[in-house]
Amino acid sequence: MARPYGTLVRVAVRARPYDGVVPELPASVRLALWVTASWRGDLATTDALARAFPDLDHVAGDLARLDVWRDLGERALFVALPRPGDLSRMPRGSAEATAHAADAGECVFVAGIGGVLVPTLSEYGPEGDVGFRAEWTAYEADPLPRHRMEMLDLREIERELMSRMREHTAGFEAVGGHPWGDQARAEAQADLDTALWGIPTTTSGRALRIMSLAANLSRLAHRTSSLTSLGSGGLDAGTTAARSRLLRDLAADADSALADATNVAVMSIAGWRPA
Repeated sequence: MARPYGTLVRVAVRARPYDGVVPELPASVRLALWVTASWRGDLATTDALARAFPDLDHVAGDLARLDVWRDLGERALFVALPRPGDLSRMPRGSAEATAHAADAGECVFVAGIGGVLVPTLSEYGPEGDVGFRAEWTAYEADPLPRHRMEMLDLREIERELMSRMREHTAGFEAVGGHPWGDQARAEAQADLDTALWGIPTTTSGRALRIMSLAANLSRLAHRTSSLTSLGSGGLDAGTTAARSRLLRDLAADADSALADATNVAVMSIAGWRPA
Protein backbone atom coordinates (compact mmCIF):
# COMPACT_ATOMS: atom_id res chain seq x y z
CA MET A 1 0.00 0.00 0.00
CA ALA A 2 1.31 3.44 -0.89
CA ARG A 3 2.14 5.71 2.00
CA PRO A 4 0.19 8.98 2.33
CA TYR A 5 1.80 12.04 0.76
CA GLY A 6 2.72 13.58 4.08
CA THR A 7 4.62 10.60 5.47
CA LEU A 8 8.26 11.24 6.36
CA VAL A 9 10.63 8.52 5.18
CA ARG A 10 14.09 8.09 6.68
CA VAL A 11 16.72 5.78 5.27
CA ALA A 12 19.98 5.18 7.12
CA VAL A 13 22.78 4.49 4.66
CA ARG A 14 25.94 4.79 6.73
CA ALA A 15 28.96 4.65 4.44
CA ARG A 16 32.14 6.51 3.58
CA PRO A 17 31.57 9.48 1.22
CA TYR A 18 32.86 9.11 -2.33
CA ASP A 19 34.98 12.24 -2.28
CA GLY A 20 34.67 14.19 0.95
CA VAL A 21 31.48 16.22 0.84
CA VAL A 22 31.31 16.32 -2.97
CA PRO A 23 29.71 13.23 -4.52
CA GLU A 24 30.87 12.33 -8.00
CA LEU A 25 27.31 12.38 -9.34
CA PRO A 26 24.52 14.69 -8.14
CA ALA A 27 22.12 13.01 -5.73
CA SER A 28 19.23 13.61 -8.13
CA VAL A 29 21.01 11.84 -10.99
CA ARG A 30 21.53 8.74 -8.88
CA LEU A 31 17.99 8.85 -7.50
CA ALA A 32 16.48 9.11 -10.99
CA LEU A 33 18.39 6.07 -12.26
CA TRP A 34 17.81 3.84 -9.24
CA VAL A 35 14.15 4.71 -8.70
CA THR A 36 13.38 4.14 -12.37
CA ALA A 37 15.02 0.71 -12.05
CA SER A 38 12.86 0.14 -8.97
CA TRP A 39 9.68 1.09 -10.80
CA ARG A 40 10.60 -1.41 -13.51
CA GLY A 41 10.58 -4.08 -10.80
CA ASP A 42 14.31 -4.59 -10.35
CA LEU A 43 14.29 -3.77 -6.62
CA ALA A 44 12.22 -2.22 -3.82
CA THR A 45 12.10 1.53 -3.23
CA THR A 46 14.03 1.25 0.05
CA ASP A 47 16.75 -0.72 -1.72
CA ALA A 48 16.87 1.85 -4.53
CA LEU A 49 17.39 4.64 -1.98
CA ALA A 50 20.17 2.74 -0.22
CA ARG A 51 21.96 2.06 -3.51
CA ALA A 52 21.54 5.63 -4.72
CA PHE A 53 23.10 7.14 -1.60
CA PRO A 54 25.88 4.93 -0.20
CA ASP A 55 27.87 8.11 0.50
CA LEU A 56 25.20 9.63 2.76
CA ASP A 57 24.55 8.85 6.41
CA HIS A 58 20.93 9.97 6.49
CA VAL A 59 18.26 10.38 3.80
CA ALA A 60 14.84 11.72 4.77
CA GLY A 61 11.89 13.84 3.68
CA ASP A 62 8.95 13.40 1.35
CA LEU A 63 10.28 10.23 -0.25
CA ALA A 64 6.92 8.48 0.15
CA ARG A 65 5.94 10.50 -2.91
CA LEU A 66 8.02 8.06 -4.97
CA ASP A 67 5.68 5.16 -4.17
CA VAL A 68 2.65 7.37 -4.79
CA TRP A 69 3.94 8.32 -8.24
CA ARG A 70 4.65 4.67 -9.01
CA ASP A 71 1.17 3.60 -7.91
CA LEU A 72 -0.34 6.32 -10.11
CA GLY A 73 1.42 4.84 -13.13
CA GLU A 74 4.69 6.73 -13.43
CA ARG A 75 7.53 4.62 -14.78
CA ALA A 76 10.32 7.15 -15.33
CA LEU A 77 11.87 9.54 -12.81
CA PHE A 78 13.66 12.39 -14.58
CA VAL A 79 16.37 14.75 -13.41
CA ALA A 80 17.01 18.47 -13.88
CA LEU A 81 20.11 20.44 -12.88
CA PRO A 82 18.73 24.00 -12.89
CA ARG A 83 20.49 27.20 -11.94
CA PRO A 84 19.35 30.78 -11.37
CA GLY A 85 18.35 32.19 -14.73
CA ASP A 86 17.92 28.80 -16.45
CA LEU A 87 15.06 26.57 -15.33
CA SER A 88 14.35 25.30 -18.85
CA ARG A 89 14.91 21.62 -18.09
CA MET A 90 12.56 21.37 -15.11
CA PRO A 91 8.75 21.47 -15.20
CA ARG A 92 6.85 24.63 -14.39
CA GLY A 93 6.05 24.88 -10.69
CA SER A 94 5.58 27.32 -7.86
CA ALA A 95 8.05 30.10 -7.14
CA GLU A 96 9.04 28.24 -3.97
CA ALA A 97 9.77 25.04 -5.89
CA THR A 98 11.82 26.70 -8.62
CA ALA A 99 13.77 28.80 -6.12
CA HIS A 100 14.60 25.74 -4.04
CA ALA A 101 15.64 23.73 -7.11
CA ALA A 102 17.78 26.55 -8.50
CA ASP A 103 19.47 26.99 -5.12
CA ALA A 104 20.08 23.24 -4.79
CA GLY A 105 21.19 22.98 -8.42
CA GLU A 106 19.22 19.78 -8.86
CA CYS A 107 15.85 18.02 -8.59
CA VAL A 108 13.92 15.00 -9.84
CA PHE A 109 10.47 15.05 -11.39
CA VAL A 110 7.78 12.97 -13.07
CA ALA A 111 6.42 14.04 -16.43
CA GLY A 112 3.02 12.33 -16.51
CA ILE A 113 1.11 13.68 -13.51
CA GLY A 114 3.62 16.35 -12.55
CA GLY A 115 5.62 16.63 -9.35
CA VAL A 116 9.11 17.55 -8.15
CA LEU A 117 11.44 16.43 -5.36
CA VAL A 118 14.28 18.77 -4.37
CA PRO A 119 17.15 17.81 -2.03
CA THR A 120 18.74 19.89 0.66
CA LEU A 121 22.24 18.52 1.33
CA SER A 122 23.94 19.31 4.63
CA GLU A 123 26.37 18.19 7.31
CA TYR A 124 25.47 17.36 10.89
CA GLY A 125 27.13 16.18 14.09
CA PRO A 126 30.05 17.38 16.21
CA GLU A 127 33.55 18.03 14.91
CA GLY A 128 35.32 14.76 14.36
CA ASP A 129 32.06 12.83 13.81
CA VAL A 130 30.39 14.71 10.97
CA GLY A 131 27.66 13.02 8.94
CA PHE A 132 26.13 13.91 5.59
CA ARG A 133 22.41 13.96 4.90
CA ALA A 134 19.85 14.75 2.20
CA GLU A 135 16.38 16.04 3.05
CA TRP A 136 13.94 15.82 0.14
CA THR A 137 11.01 18.22 -0.26
CA ALA A 138 8.08 17.51 -2.59
CA TYR A 139 6.31 20.15 -4.67
CA GLU A 140 3.46 20.04 -7.16
CA ALA A 141 4.40 20.83 -10.77
CA ASP A 142 2.87 20.84 -14.22
CA PRO A 143 3.10 17.68 -16.34
CA LEU A 144 5.52 17.61 -19.27
CA PRO A 145 4.57 16.13 -22.65
CA ARG A 146 6.23 12.76 -23.12
CA HIS A 147 7.48 13.76 -26.57
CA ARG A 148 9.49 16.60 -25.02
CA MET A 149 11.60 14.03 -23.20
CA GLU A 150 11.68 11.48 -26.03
CA MET A 151 13.14 14.02 -28.45
CA LEU A 152 16.44 13.91 -26.55
CA ASP A 153 19.16 12.26 -28.64
CA LEU A 154 22.54 11.10 -27.35
CA ARG A 155 24.39 11.94 -30.55
CA GLU A 156 23.06 15.48 -30.46
CA ILE A 157 23.80 15.81 -26.73
CA GLU A 158 27.40 14.69 -27.27
CA ARG A 159 27.83 16.82 -30.39
CA GLU A 160 26.62 19.92 -28.56
CA LEU A 161 28.82 19.25 -25.53
CA MET A 162 31.94 18.74 -27.64
CA SER A 163 31.17 21.88 -29.64
CA ARG A 164 30.79 23.91 -26.46
CA MET A 165 34.02 22.42 -25.07
CA ARG A 166 35.90 23.62 -28.16
CA GLU A 167 34.46 27.10 -27.69
CA HIS A 168 35.43 27.13 -24.02
CA THR A 169 38.93 25.89 -24.85
CA ALA A 170 39.37 28.77 -27.28
CA GLY A 171 38.05 31.15 -24.65
CA PHE A 172 40.49 29.94 -22.00
CA GLU A 173 43.38 30.17 -24.45
CA ALA A 174 42.39 33.74 -25.24
CA VAL A 175 42.50 34.80 -21.59
CA GLY A 176 45.56 32.74 -20.68
CA GLY A 177 45.34 29.06 -19.93
CA HIS A 178 43.00 26.19 -19.13
CA PRO A 179 41.40 25.36 -15.78
CA TRP A 180 42.84 21.86 -15.93
CA GLY A 181 46.21 20.22 -16.40
CA ASP A 182 47.01 16.96 -18.15
CA GLN A 183 45.95 14.85 -15.18
CA ALA A 184 42.64 16.67 -14.77
CA ARG A 185 41.99 16.49 -18.51
CA ALA A 186 42.50 12.72 -18.43
CA GLU A 187 40.13 12.46 -15.47
CA ALA A 188 37.49 14.43 -17.36
CA GLN A 189 37.65 11.94 -20.21
CA ALA A 190 37.68 8.79 -18.08
CA ASP A 191 34.74 6.42 -17.95
CA LEU A 192 32.61 6.12 -14.85
CA ASP A 193 33.51 3.56 -12.23
CA THR A 194 30.01 2.16 -11.89
CA ALA A 195 30.80 0.37 -8.63
CA LEU A 196 31.99 3.62 -7.06
CA TRP A 197 29.27 5.83 -8.45
CA GLY A 198 26.43 3.39 -7.79
CA ILE A 199 24.87 3.13 -11.25
CA PRO A 200 22.31 0.41 -12.13
CA THR A 201 23.79 -2.20 -14.43
CA THR A 202 20.90 -1.57 -16.87
CA THR A 203 22.18 1.96 -17.53
CA SER A 204 22.99 2.52 -21.20
CA GLY A 205 26.71 2.40 -21.89
CA ARG A 206 26.42 5.15 -24.51
CA ALA A 207 24.62 7.42 -22.06
CA LEU A 208 27.11 6.52 -19.34
CA ARG A 209 30.05 7.68 -21.45
CA ILE A 210 28.50 11.12 -21.94
CA MET A 211 27.46 11.30 -18.30
CA SER A 212 31.06 10.56 -17.29
CA LEU A 213 32.54 13.32 -19.42
CA ALA A 214 29.88 15.87 -18.46
CA ALA A 215 30.03 15.10 -14.73
CA ASN A 216 33.81 15.34 -14.60
CA LEU A 217 33.81 18.61 -16.55
CA SER A 218 31.19 20.03 -14.21
CA ARG A 219 33.17 18.95 -11.16
CA LEU A 220 36.36 20.48 -12.51
CA ALA A 221 34.62 23.76 -13.33
CA HIS A 222 32.88 24.03 -9.97
CA ARG A 223 36.02 23.21 -7.99
CA THR A 224 38.25 25.47 -10.04
CA SER A 225 35.84 28.42 -9.82
CA SER A 226 37.27 29.26 -6.38
CA LEU A 227 40.76 29.70 -7.86
CA THR A 228 41.23 33.14 -9.32
CA SER A 229 44.62 32.60 -10.96
CA LEU A 230 44.34 28.97 -12.11
CA GLY A 231 48.04 28.52 -11.56
CA SER A 232 49.26 31.86 -12.92
CA GLY A 233 50.29 34.90 -10.94
CA GLY A 234 49.70 38.59 -11.47
CA LEU A 235 46.30 38.40 -13.13
CA ASP A 236 44.39 41.61 -13.63
CA ALA A 237 40.75 41.97 -12.61
CA GLY A 238 39.53 41.68 -16.20
CA THR A 239 41.28 38.35 -16.78
CA THR A 240 40.03 36.98 -13.48
CA ALA A 241 36.45 37.99 -14.33
CA ALA A 242 36.72 36.48 -17.83
CA ARG A 243 37.98 33.16 -16.44
CA SER A 244 35.24 33.10 -13.82
CA ARG A 245 32.63 33.64 -16.51
CA LEU A 246 34.11 30.89 -18.67
CA LEU A 247 34.09 28.48 -15.73
CA ARG A 248 30.42 29.25 -15.01
CA ASP A 249 29.53 28.69 -18.66
CA LEU A 250 31.51 25.44 -18.77
CA ALA A 251 29.74 24.15 -15.66
CA ALA A 252 26.35 25.12 -17.07
CA ASP A 253 26.94 23.34 -20.38
CA ALA A 254 28.29 20.25 -18.64
CA ASP A 255 25.33 20.12 -16.25
CA SER A 256 22.88 20.42 -19.15
CA ALA A 257 24.55 17.51 -20.96
CA LEU A 258 24.62 15.44 -17.77
CA ALA A 259 20.90 15.95 -17.16
CA ASP A 260 19.97 15.19 -20.76
CA ALA A 261 22.13 12.06 -20.99
CA THR A 262 20.76 10.83 -17.65
CA ASN A 263 17.20 11.29 -18.89
CA VAL A 264 17.94 9.26 -22.01
CA ALA A 265 19.29 6.52 -19.74
CA VAL A 266 16.17 6.79 -17.57
CA MET A 267 13.89 6.31 -20.57
CA SER A 268 15.93 3.31 -21.67
CA ILE A 269 15.69 1.71 -18.21
CA ALA A 270 11.94 2.39 -18.16
CA GLY A 271 11.53 0.67 -21.52
CA TRP A 272 10.26 3.76 -23.28
CA ARG A 273 12.90 3.75 -26.00
CA PRO A 274 16.37 2.44 -26.81
CA ALA A 275 19.26 4.64 -25.69
